[in-house]
Amino acid sequence: MALARPRLTPATLMQRVKCDLPSFAPGLLAEFEKTQGQANCLAVGDEFHIRILGPWNGSVRVTAVGETYFELITLDGHPEAGRIRFAAHAHGSQAGALEFEICSWARARDGLVAFAYDTLGVGRHVQEATWRTFCERVAVAAGGQALGPVSVETVVHDPAGTRHEHHA
Repeated sequence: MALARPRLTPATLMQRVKCDLPSFAPGLLAEFEKTQGQANCLAVGDEFHIRILGPWNGSVRVTAVGETYFELITLDGHPEAGRIRFAAHAHGSQAGALEFEICSWARARDGLVAFAYDTLGVGRHVQEATWRTFCERVAVAAGGQALGPVSVETVVHDPAGTRHEHHA
């Protein structure tokens, strides 16, 4: 998501997100609860249990924290196996603008999850709605003007290595 004339720098925005991660997640779709680590901002090794609408509950661990980003990995029992990175940076082509992005590299943990997520589409819709709302809340915190709606791009690599893209 891109924002023109934000009130916050990428580093200041990410400090807010890192120090209050649960408030950016839509509680009805995904509720973050810190289960390991100090009550203050994120640190490597912190863990969160995420209660996700439907049978998708799981836990994640913070594996990297920088000035303008942080990264989580899924733990055993999470419906996905992978990692997700949250980052803010200067817009690549528009002066004074900021970009916030969530990038996830994941696969379904097992065949049942893959069926519900990919074939039925239930998990995918909940996940897209969760991250779309998260981005919208980050945009409000940053101020400025959105340069368009939140965009979602899904890239799927099948077993043969063929790349399939989906934009929403």
